[in-house]
Amino acid sequence: MLLAVLALIFGLGLLVWSADRFVDGAAAAARYGGMPPLLIGMLVVGFGTSAPEMVVSAMAAADGNPALALGNAYGSNITNIALIIGLVALLSPINVHSQVLKKELPLVLAITLFAGWQMFDHQLSRFDGWCLLGVFAVVMTWSVWQGMRNPHDQISNEMTTELGGNSMTLKQALSWLVLGLVLLVVASRLLVYGAVYIAQSLGVSDLVIGLTVVAIGTSLPELASSLMAIKKGEHDIALGNIIGSNLFNTLAVVGIAVVIEPMHIDAIFLSRDWTLTFALTVALLVLGIGYKKQGRINRLEGASLLIVFFAYTGYLISSAF
Repeated sequence: MLLAVLALIFGLGLLVWSADRFVDGAAAAARYGGMPPLLIGMLVVGFGTSAPEMVVSAMAAADGNPALALGNAYGSNITNIALIIGLVALLSPINVHSQVLKKELPLVLAITLFAGWQMFDHQLSRFDGWCLLGVFAVVMTWSVWQGMRNPHDQISNEMTTELGGNSMTLKQALSWLVLGLVLLVVASRLLVYGAVYIAQSLGVSDLVIGLTVVAIGTSLPELASSLMAIKKGEHDIALGNIIGSNLFNTLAVVGIAVVIEPMHIDAIFLSRDWTLTFALTVALLVLGIGYKKQGRINRLEGASLLIVFFAYTGYLISSAF
C-alpha cells in the first residue's frame, strides 16, 4: 500500500511538472512554426493542459480499467468548472470579452448532451468512441475556422502578450516538448498503478477514484494556468483553458479510451456525475454569455461553484465507504 501511495503522489507531482513543460515547449514550437496566437491558445495549450487526462485515461483503458478512464474525464470536467472557475472567480471576478469563447460555450453544452445521449443505453462501444473522435475532429476544424475569422479577438490579444514573454529558443522548445511528453507517459503509468491499487485495497470503485483523486490531479495543469492567467488579468485565457479542456475531455479523452476498451455505464454515473456535469455546463454558459449584458462570473457565483464542488466530492467520499 505504501508503494502505491508513493507512486500516486510522485506520479501526480511529475504529471503536473511534465504537463507544464510540455505546454511551454509546444506553444513555443508552434510560435516558431508561424501558428497564429489564437490557435496556439485554443489548440496547442488546450491540448497540452488536457494531455494528462488523455494519457491517464488511455492507459487505464488499456489496463482494463475503463471506469477509471470515464471517471477521470468527467471528474476533470466537474473539477474544471466547479473548483477552478469557482476559485478563480472568487479571487478575481472573470469578465468575458471573447466572442469566440461565447460561441464555444453553447457548443460545449451540445457536446455534453450528445455524450449523454450516447450513454443512455448504459454502453459505450468502439463505434461510439469513433463517433466522439469524429465530432472532435469537426470541432477542431470549426475552431480553426473561427480563429482565422476572428484574428483580433480578445483572447488572441491576450495570447499574443503571453507568448511575447517566452524567450525560449526553437531547440529548447523541441527539447521540452519531447521530454515533457515522455515524462507525461511515465507519470501517468505511476498514477494509474497507484490509483488502481489503492482503490482495490480500500474496496472503492475505480469510478470514484477517477472522479476524485485522479480527476483533481490531472486538472492541476488547468488550475495552474488559469490562476496565472487571472493574475495577469487575462480573463479570457483563464476561461478558454477550461472550455478547451472540457471539449478535449468529453470527446478525445473518452473517445480514445472507448476505442481501446468499450465500457459499461452504471446508472449512478448518469444520474449523478453526468447530470452534475450538464448542470455546471449550463451554469457556465449562462454566466459566460451573460444574462444581462457582458458575461461575468462574480465572487458570489464563484463561491457557489466551490460549494457545489466540495459538497459533491464530500458525498462521493462518504458514499464510497
